[in-house]
Amino acid sequence: MLKGKHLLEPMDFSVEELDEIFDLAERIIEDPQKYKHVCDGKLLATLFFEPSTRTRLSFEAAMLRLGGQVLGFSEASSSSIAKGESIADTVRTVAAYADIIVMRHPKEGAPRIGSGFSDIPLVNAGDGGHQHPTQTLTDLLTIRYTKQSFNNLTIGVCGDLKFGRTVHSLIKAMSRYPGNRFCLISPEELVIPEYVRKEVLQKNNITFREVRRLEDAIADLDVLYMTRVQRERFFNEEDYIRLKDSYILDADKMKLAKEDMIVLHPLPRVNEIAVEVDQDSRALYFKQARYGMYVRMALMMKLLGADEGGVN
Repeated sequence: MLKGKHLLEPMDFSVEELDEIFDLAERIIEDPQKYKHVCDGKLLATLFFEPSTRTRLSFEAAMLRLGGQVLGFSEASSSSIAKGESIADTVRTVAAYADIIVMRHPKEGAPRIGSGFSDIPLVNAGDGGHQHPTQTLTDLLTIRYTKQSFNNLTIGVCGDLKFGRTVHSLIKAMSRYPGNRFCLISPEELVIPEYVRKEVLQKNNITFREVRRLEDAIADLDVLYMTRVQRERFFNEEDYIRLKDSYILDADKMKLAKEDMIVLHPLPRVNEIAVEVDQDSRALYFKQARYGMYVRMALMMKLLGADEGGVN
């Protein structure tokens, strides 16, 4: 049972517990009206110490669609943190008002600290460059709902593999399932960190290869996970200009891909996916955003102990 648990990082839940969430999320996708009163009377507190659009609105929409209500703040200056209150005291206070807390904070580890002072479920909605577990749940649900499996897939991750927290979490999560292979597509300056290479891929005997050009890998992929190559990560402008176009997905590159390959992106997009790709049926990044709402509905139901009949 997941009732009462915190979610601080994607690996907090077992594969079986994740399957519970995804099974419920898929039932919600098929019949969302069935779930519009299961959290009647429940309150979600959104503690966002840094700005967010998709994540905050997705959580709020999820709770409202379940029949619950939302309170909270969208930036630190709107809270007593601006007066010097500690995270511990903020969480203690809010836990007296709400039934579940969602927290985003610029400092790594802040939600974990907060969870130690909360007697209600607390969900990490992003802590700096560290973890963003519900984005990983979103990515996983999109893959499972589309591919009907987590197994035996060739997954390409492209762009900023060094600093991209969503990439690291996706690789860790998908490495738990049998037969998956990874293609790591990045410039030399932004390769996957050594700890992911050694502690996740090599330690678990996961097949992977590294390439510098998207065109050299795209034909083999079942899933392509795009991220932005950021100018500020390069030591000089010449290297950025030389490499940046290799990591822009456009219609010509899509012609090289399988007919059933899917394209994911955590959003926001800047220029790494050309707008022309949006019309391709394999481009799922906006559907992915909607699946994020559904998986957050399922997650909150599980943490609150709700089922199709309501909160237990």
